Amino acid sequence: MNEVSISQTVSVAERCERIVAAPLFGQLIIGLILLNGVAVGLETSAWVTERFGSLLAGVNQLILAAFVAEAAIKMAAHGNRPWRYFASGWNCFDFSIIALSLIPAAGPLATLARLVRVLRVLRLVSAFPELRLLVDTLLRSLPSMFHIALLMGIIFYIYGVAGYFLFHEIDPTHWRSLPIALLSLFRIVTFEDWTDIMYTAMETMPWAWLYFVSFVVMGAFVMINLFIGVVLNNLEEAKLRRLDELQLPPSQTEILRELRATQDALARLQRRMSQSDGGAGQ
Repeated sequence: MNEVSISQTVSVAERCERIVAAPLFGQLIIGLILLNGVAVGLETSAWVTERFGSLLAGVNQLILAAFVAEAAIKMAAHGNRPWRYFASGWNCFDFSIIALSLIPAAGPLATLARLVRVLRVLRLVSAFPELRLLVDTLLRSLPSMFHIALLMGIIFYIYGVAGYFLFHEIDPTHWRSLPIALLSLFRIVTFEDWTDIMYTAMETMPWAWLYFVSFVVMGAFVMINLFIGVVLNNLEEAKLRRLDELQLPPSQTEILRELRATQDALARLQRRMSQSDGGAGQ
């Protein structure tokens, strides 16, 4: 009885694993995510909501049921160890969105329920391996980016204090206090009409361009290149890690499936040998 139950569990897990691995399954989920995004966007139109509100509600329920079924199939693909579904951070992310989607769309939580429907569009990130790779790269780049941001904060502070002492009497609009000076520096580093600030200062201090040009070089060009360098470096590391993951040993379900296939092949071979021995004896 034990062997029969194990065999049935393996059989169900194999079927679910084949369904999950099928390209059509992934394409169907992507299509549902896109349909969900379109439906949520249509809900922002009062004209559409008045005429097709019930239809959109039905589509939302259908999509939610499909996502719940998807999670159940993926859990069943792990056989008698469904908790292995949560070993993947992306599966946890998808499950969290699905769980939040079960919030009733009426009462005080109605607004939250609508926002969660918008968040379902984020599942496109987990549906595409390339997008997952980019998000993993950004997350792994955060520690290095923190140090770059800290260095940038120091540069902003130094230039902000210097700008206040140099220009607060000439141009009080942009340099009257340290917070306003830092906001002006942010405007400069984003290249938003920063030359107007520079020309105003140069009317009284012709050499003021040295201050602005040096800050643009340090705050924009150097820092942006540092950010890009960190992201590219982590992207290469993420690609190498992905290659290592693809070379992981087979799971228990895969091993059991291979063993069953080997046993079936041996049984067929034994039957053929028996038939050939019987024919030779006659």
